[in-house]
Amino acid sequence: MGQNALVGQSGGPSPVLNASLQGVLHACRDYPNSIDKLYAAWHGVEGILNEQLIDMSAQPAEEIELLRFTPSAGAIGTCRYKLLPDQGEDFQRIIDVCRAHDIGYFFYIGGNDSMDTAHKLSDLAHEQGLDLRVSGIPKTIDNDVGDQQFKLIDHTPGYGSAARYWTSIIQDVNEENRGMSPSECVCVLQAMGRTSGFLPAASRLADPDREMPLQIYMAESSHTLESLAHNVNLQLQKDGRCIVVVSEGFDVGSLGEAHDGFGHIEYGASQLCAAQVVSNYLNENGLSVRGQSSWQMPGVLQRSTGIYASMVDIEEAYQVARQAVRIGIDHGSGWMATILRTPSQDYCAYYDKVPLEKVANSVRHLPKSWLSADELDVTDDFIRYAQPLIGDDWPPIQIRNGRQRFARLELNFAQKKLPDYTPIRCR
Repeated sequence: MGQNALVGQSGGPSPVLNASLQGVLHACRDYPNSIDKLYAAWHGVEGILNEQLIDMSAQPAEEIELLRFTPSAGAIGTCRYKLLPDQGEDFQRIIDVCRAHDIGYFFYIGGNDSMDTAHKLSDLAHEQGLDLRVSGIPKTIDNDVGDQQFKLIDHTPGYGSAARYWTSIIQDVNEENRGMSPSECVCVLQAMGRTSGFLPAASRLADPDREMPLQIYMAESSHTLESLAHNVNLQLQKDGRCIVVVSEGFDVGSLGEAHDGFGHIEYGASQLCAAQVVSNYLNENGLSVRGQSSWQMPGVLQRSTGIYASMVDIEEAYQVARQAVRIGIDHGSGWMATILRTPSQDYCAYYDKVPLEKVANSVRHLPKSWLSADELDVTDDFIRYAQPLIGDDWPPIQIRNGRQRFARLELNFAQKKLPDYTPIRCR
């Protein structure tokens, strides 16, 4: 008889998050002598603190299979509950819950903050003599986990699908802009990415031959509102229209910022957004041709729209999760499963492991060498990097009565064994 396993997820969702969840479920079944039951934490670490553990062992097979093409985090929930060093009670509660439910394996899906949590739990379990093997599973559409040399991880699951989303909507926006340019000559769109410009950069994948009047303002660029307006007006004089993609972290001054549970700016909940400020600034200061600027902020749609998911991304999210289970079984605690690519000309991914401590709280930026000289575009090197990740095929999402059919798991919680507990930051 083996020990039980626990899977959880944290932070912002992605279109392929549940493909990783499915990968964990399938891989755990491959080790019946090591893993007995599998539980899922309802809403991530908050579910562990509240001892809300979903029994995944008897879920309907159809729902498990639908996970691969179900976007976002609705299946088992996520959270933005940050565990800080001074929250000793919370850390101890997690250890106590794992001990009470005979949890010997913990697989945590998330970004840099989540990998920090996984690293701390791995160390604490070791200090307290608890046989708990912790493996991290990378996830973030921002692609900002890892190092600038791309040796720890080449890209994160979720990025390829969000990049495909931007590839698709920029093509659509270009058609709209072509037709409406006499009255709406400028279209400003805002992409996610607080400090890293990988998502706005993906807009270039819609037009690798650079035929659109497209300007991209990434968080790494040195442009200001004034230089943006100057560049837009030059584009208008040349083409009569312009599409502008700005990173949500593009500096436009105060936005009346709201913050999430991790302490990060939550742009979708702030009073203003960068795209709105940019568009207003262009209209107020005058455009060099007839017409106005309008703005759009896709917001959570870029991380929760299933139909744009990349089949390459789905498969890699699934396989890297299976790798995390293998790591826990074969190599013990303190690792994150990782995706790397071979040096061959044709794209080929492979899976390995890196120490959690090396990726915990890491922040990777778009390399400066991938910015064009005028910082309004990306280079062909970026296109070669990102193009394979968006894939060529559409995901086979089931349609029933005209609506998408997503997975719906049964929320059968394990019987609680500990007294009720209120997490520190909920008191």
